[in-house]
Amino acid sequence: MEQFLNTETLFIELLILISIVAIVIRRLRIPYTVALVLVGLLFTLQPGLRLELTPELILALFLPPLVFESAFHVDLARLREYLIPILALAVPGVLITTVVVGFIVSTGAIVSLPVALVFGALISATDPVAVVALFRTLGAPKSLATLVEGESLLNDGTAIVVFNSALTIAVAGTAGQGGADFNALKAVLDFLRVSGGGVLIGVVLGWLVYNVLRRVDDYLIETTLTTVLAFGAYLVAERLHFSGVLAVLGAGIVNGNLGPRGMSPTTRIVLFSFWEYLAFLANSLVFLLIGLDVNLSQLLANVGSITIAVFAIIASRAIVVYGLNFLVNLRGKRVPLAWQHVQFWGGLRGAVSLALALSLPVTFAQRDLLRVMAFGVVLFTLLVQGTTIQWLLKRLGLMHQDDDQLEYERRHGRLMAAEAAKDQLQQLHSRSAVSQPVWTKFSAQLDAEAQSLLESQRQLLAERPALASAELEAVEREILRTQRARLGDLVRDGVISDSVFQELVADIDDRLIALDPD
Repeated sequence: MEQFLNTETLFIELLILISIVAIVIRRLRIPYTVALVLVGLLFTLQPGLRLELTPELILALFLPPLVFESAFHVDLARLREYLIPILALAVPGVLITTVVVGFIVSTGAIVSLPVALVFGALISATDPVAVVALFRTLGAPKSLATLVEGESLLNDGTAIVVFNSALTIAVAGTAGQGGADFNALKAVLDFLRVSGGGVLIGVVLGWLVYNVLRRVDDYLIETTLTTVLAFGAYLVAERLHFSGVLAVLGAGIVNGNLGPRGMSPTTRIVLFSFWEYLAFLANSLVFLLIGLDVNLSQLLANVGSITIAVFAIIASRAIVVYGLNFLVNLRGKRVPLAWQHVQFWGGLRGAVSLALALSLPVTFAQRDLLRVMAFGVVLFTLLVQGTTIQWLLKRLGLMHQDDDQLEYERRHGRLMAAEAAKDQLQQLHSRSAVSQPVWTKFSAQLDAEAQSLLESQRQLLAERPALASAELEAVEREILRTQRARLGDLVRDGVISDSVFQELVADIDDRLIALDPD
């Protein structure tokens, strides 16, 4: 009982620490995750503080919410448009990164090649959370954000599968079983089996949960079922010796693109907020725990190895981004050179790499060195690359933030919200759910508010004629989204089949993408 209370106390203390850092960091100009790591490092100076977590706990507890939350928000239509360049960087790109980083690190640092390949695998997954958030703030092309975020989402699973394979080989070599038994063909087949099996399990479970969700209208039950799906998909796949992370990825994409169709507005708000919080908590704990786990004196003592590791990830990133995009551009969706520069410099490392570093077995050779190197690389990418990406976007002319456009969107959003409130009030009145005096009062109030907002929008359009095209696009988007929502109602009510629904929605999605060619 005492041990349980101590663990609970520690968890509460970590949550308080995360909250304090989040509040303070709002006034500073450094990434939140960097602040957490630095705070964790400072706490290690306190004598007697030691935190040990098992590898299985790290992977099973932190990765499912991180992967599921990202996958849940993936737009399949936009992802499909850039699928080839995304897959190129997410699959062969991870393998190339693993090999290049492994060879450079084994040459420059005091580690064997098998151990260096383990490091190459765990550091190969990109985590551009801060970069994508910056894209949204600065108005960078949405398709560029899709490329960067899509690669990060898909390469998580690839990196973990490669990491597990490299770790098995390295451990076998350390145990004297050597690399003589290594079979390249068998390794490739195992990779395909583990990856494909994980995705298949995730897709099947995601589909099953979606079919339950479409028949339930209770936000507590629906939120619970998605939680079961995220962690359950991981556990089922791992039990069957497939990739748990790829199972979570498949489940998240399927459920995120199908599940919200039949959900009420309340359920969507609750569900999205829940997963946003869970991902925030997992991300925060991973960065804080790595700071608590790394010995500061050990970090300073290995500056040389960290420098080699940083050089290795920059060199490998350049080879992967420019080399693979060159091949993709020969046939398929072209990735502009300016976007490639952003992909190269925006390839930050983060939570997944840190979680894998934390998960290294205690008995693994040079475990502490690999963890310190991983921490150093993540810190460099966040502090140096993460803080200079805005300058790069500006230099490349990719910041499309326009004050007039933002003001139009602001007024248009307020007008749409007011109109939605009017519609809801009218529905309540038609069902006799509100009294006549209440309806009269709020109806007049909302009419006046909507009229004022409409006049404000018209005035802006009159003063800024260039915004006329923005109005046309906004109205067309509203029409297409309304059509899409109505199709969701029809398939849920059984009026049209799933195959017809997919066909009609694909056409609408193509038209929506055409409105935003970026």
